[in-house]
Amino acid sequence: MADTRTATLTIDGTTYELPIRSPTAGPDVIDITKLYAQTGVFTHDPGFTSTSSCDSSITFIDGDKGELLHRGYPIDQLAMKSHFLEVCYLLLYGELPDAATLEEFEFTITHHTMIHEQMHNFFRGFRRDAHPMATMVGVVGAMSAFYHDSTDITDPRQREIASHRLIAKLPTIAAMAYKYSIGQPFVYPRNDIDYAANFLRMCFAVPAEEYKVDPILSRAMDRIFTLHADHEQNASTSTVRLAASSGANPFACIAAGIACLWGPAHGGANQACLEMLREIGSPNRIPEFIERAKDKDDPFRLMGFGHRVYKNFDPRAKVMKESADEVLDLLGVDNNPTLQVAKELERVALEDPYFVEKKLYPNVDFYSGIILDAIGFPTSMFTPIFAVARTVGWVSQWKEMIADPALKIGRPRQLYTGETLRDYVEIEDR
Repeated sequence: MADTRTATLTIDGTTYELPIRSPTAGPDVIDITKLYAQTGVFTHDPGFTSTSSCDSSITFIDGDKGELLHRGYPIDQLAMKSHFLEVCYLLLYGELPDAATLEEFEFTITHHTMIHEQMHNFFRGFRRDAHPMATMVGVVGAMSAFYHDSTDITDPRQREIASHRLIAKLPTIAAMAYKYSIGQPFVYPRNDIDYAANFLRMCFAVPAEEYKVDPILSRAMDRIFTLHADHEQNASTSTVRLAASSGANPFACIAAGIACLWGPAHGGANQACLEMLREIGSPNRIPEFIERAKDKDDPFRLMGFGHRVYKNFDPRAKVMKESADEVLDLLGVDNNPTLQVAKELERVALEDPYFVEKKLYPNVDFYSGIILDAIGFPTSMFTPIFAVARTVGWVSQWKEMIADPALKIGRPRQLYTGETLRDYVEIEDR
């Protein structure tokens, strides 16, 4: 039964009825699609924090409950019982696959991991000290110059091929960006190992010797991918949708998402957390920084604690903590002062009444940064790894949007505060 409720808006004595829509989960929304046509006014919502921009059935977040669902499945269950490519299938197609379907999907992704050989020349066009994210933005955007058979967004088959290529090739591109930045030869992907292990091998193997991926590190990497796969209508996802609304090809849209993710307010949180741990430097300095974090007049912020969306706890953090503990047990922290600080800071913050009362628990960025640092990644690779993980979310949102019959180009409005109409002044009269 259709929702017949309405909200009443009164402007200058005239009353308007606006329809109310109810989602399957989350707060109701007031549909203002026809607001301007009916009233001659717009709404003003900087950051769009109170505005629904689309219908979506992919991901749901309840920040007050600390809940993150992919197609209805809780993220902690997926991270503990599933693996990344199975979650990719779920996000793309809406249901968990059976064994045969999953095997076919994994085969497809695994056999798309190589990139066109001529694309290697793109990497060599960048300065050696180029940030890997800058390289990724350029190379992913250039994919449309090589894969002409999957750029027609009106063809469902081409959309499917582009989706598979992006999920498969992003780890290869990210690993090559890393290898190029440290002056090592590129390592080609292999078809006999899984997605996460392949990525680690491409990042850390060298031709001179055999490289064996530790299963604990591979599992931790897989969980990092899984826990970052999608996060509803965040800034980069909204960027992908806005770019896609113009009809841009999928590779350009994902490149736009990567560029947005690069911003320190979005994808750089785990890097900022590691930099903070290094600033602290030693466990005996932790009380000093704890007090600074409590001082409202001190601009210092304790990075990696609390979350803008999750007002209770980050549901991804518990699983990520388990992986962090496994990785640190494997690799040890005795010779790494940054990891020593991390372990002690976690203990102190979880016991401090101030942090407990304000629910400033360690979040997924805190633990993922610890893991990536322990594995041996420099902080410059943290956001590229985030981009690899988030690609499936971007692609799923892109596919959903392109298939929506109500699709229209995005066109936000503005509250204009500039000069009104005035005549041009000749230069000699100014």
